[in-house]
Amino acid sequence: MIAIPALGGSVGTTEKVAEAIRSGIRTGQFVPGQHLVEAELTLRLQISRSSLREALRHLSGDGIVAIHRYRGAHIHRLSRKEVRDLLEVLEQLVRLAARRGAGSTREKRDLMDAALEAARRHDEDGGHHLYLSVRQAFYDALFEVADNQELPRVTPLRRADLFRAQIRPYQTREQQEAHTQGYRLIAQAVIGGDVAAAEAAVGALFAQTYAMVETLPDIAFEME
Repeated sequence: MIAIPALGGSVGTTEKVAEAIRSGIRTGQFVPGQHLVEAELTLRLQISRSSLREALRHLSGDGIVAIHRYRGAHIHRLSRKEVRDLLEVLEQLVRLAARRGAGSTREKRDLMDAALEAARRHDEDGGHHLYLSVRQAFYDALFEVADNQELPRVTPLRRADLFRAQIRPYQTREQQEAHTQGYRLIAQAVIGGDVAAAEAAVGALFAQTYAMVETLPDIAFEME
């Protein structure tokens, strides 16, 4: 059973439903390729069918949900090419955020300590849910330090959540730990105010991710 909280009221219902589905992807309640049953979702979310369909169209525009005329809506499943394209764009935006963050004031850079603390907690409990929390805490802190309001809007973290959920069954604990260490190294460079080191740490993290993607079996991706 999908444990999504009931949503009431008409104001902002579409975005609330969309966020509930995104949250379900992050926590593993929804998985790429999963069929979304309208009757079930409208009942559990306590919303109208029209509100649900509007939310699904919104998510389709974000590339989170795929809507087919005869098969209904599914959580989108990425091809290997889509993953490569996603990582290419994400890397450039994270480089920009790290560069701006490392060049900001010491007071603002200290915010990255929150990401480091989250990474330390990950060492105590390597569960996938906490891994995603670490990732979210890292990006929240990095964007705050970067001090550019457009970065969180244009960075495709929702699609990245989809990618992470899709490869979860194929990713080892060691690969998750290595990724968390990558966040830690970026955060340390930002806190130290070292712009070059911050960009280098971002490059290393993404190089590691590209390499990991190439080792995954074809079954981990949608056919192109």
